[in-house]
Order: sequence, then C-alpha cells, then structure tokens
Amino acid sequence: MANIIIFFFSFVLTFGCNSNENIPQPSSEAVTTYYLIRHAEKDRSNPENEDPELTEKGLERAANWTEVLKDINFDAVYSTNYKRTRQTAKPLADLKKLEVLSYNDKKFYDQEFKNATSGKTVLVVGHSNTTPMFANAILGEKKYENIDDSENGALFIVQVLKDGSAISQVIYIN
Repeated sequence: MANIIIFFFSFVLTFGCNSNENIPQPSSEAVTTYYLIRHAEKDRSNPENEDPELTEKGLERAANWTEVLKDINFDAVYSTNYKRTRQTAKPLADLKKLEVLSYNDKKFYDQEFKNATSGKTVLVVGHSNTTPMFANAILGEKKYENIDDSENGALFIVQVLKDGSAISQVIYIN
C-alpha cells in the first residue's frame, strides 16, 4: 500500500512537468504499465483528408515525447494505423529499437492485447477519443473523458497491479 501512496504522490509532484526527470518509472507493485498518449499536432489544411500527417509542430512534439520518455524501459510501442499516430510513435520506437505495432482502435484492451502486453511496459499512441477510452478499458471504469481536440500533451499512465487492480494518473507535458 505504501508503494501506491508513493506512486500517487510522485504524480502530484510531476503534474505539468516539461522534462523526463519527473516521469515515474513503473512501480514495483505493477505487473503491467501503459503509457498512453494522443498523436501530436496533425495537418488540418485539408478537411477532406482523413489520414493527415503531422505538422512541423507535431513532428517536434513527437521528438519531445522521445525526450520525455527516453528513460522508460519500454517493451513495446503500439499505434493505430494512421499516419499521424505512427509518426508520433516512430521516434521513440526507433530510439528503443522497437517496431511500431498496430492495435485495433475499436477493441482496445481485449484479451489478445492483454495477453500480448501482460507484464510489460508499453507505449500506446491513439487519438483524442481513443486514448482516454483505452485507459478506461484498462481501469474497468469510465474515469476519463475525451481529450479536447487542441490538447496533444496529455500522458495517461495506467498500472495494472499484481492483484489485478489498476491505478492511473494523467500528466500534461507542454
């Protein structure tokens, strides 16, 4: 129980952080840890384009996520099958020498995904609606609402503990 309290206290101290110094590592109580982010800023110049790439600012944010998360020992990086999510995931996957794996953004945390990620530390890149829904699916409750369309810096950290329960927190990175 003390580890859980320390885990939550570390999040309070890091709310709004701008560097990787304050991103918590998985706690010793965690069996599986998920870091969930929304894709970086996308190109909105063509409203008809359903699969736009990242803007220059988005590419910078993707690089910044790599800096923020560089000290986390990821086992896997997952992304939806869209250019903007894959471009957001790629810099960190490259740094960690991992392949960007696809997940089904309609199923989220199904048994297949649970089996593939159990006991691991995983980055999941999604969208303004799928990222909080994914966190909620892991938690087994509706804790988080959709992310505002202008917000690209929310980091959801969800840890599944040895007893099967889950804890979470959101940190906003500028």
